Amino acid sequence: METTRQQKISRMLQKELGEIFLLYARELHGTLITVTAVRISPDLGIARTHLSIFPSNKSKEVIEKVNADTRAIRFDLGKRVRNQLRIVPELFFHVDDSLDYLENIDKLLKQDPPSPLPLSPEGE
Repeated sequence: METTRQQKISRMLQKELGEIFLLYARELHGTLITVTAVRISPDLGIARTHLSIFPSNKSKEVIEKVNADTRAIRFDLGKRVRNQLRIVPELFFHVDDSLDYLENIDKLLKQDPPSPLPLSPEGE
């Protein structure tokens, strides 16, 4: 269970990273990156960040580029939160595919149900 401090820092990091990715997405023409969640360790040293990427077919290449640029993103984050945090947490990025999962469930629910099998009369 997260402490109140962890929750506050997670929300602050989510907001700041969202603004950073808003600027970062301009380099990736036609791609939208949203920070869906940030989970921070109890010692505030590691932040696991979940990213939702649209369109989802570009998610693999985008997450590779983000992971390659982690140091620059952490530096930008450090400039933004230097007055609130003593140590900027190490960032780990993960793809949040929950929206794709929901779309798949919706698609399955909207499909026509299979027709029932015809019942044969007894005795045949």
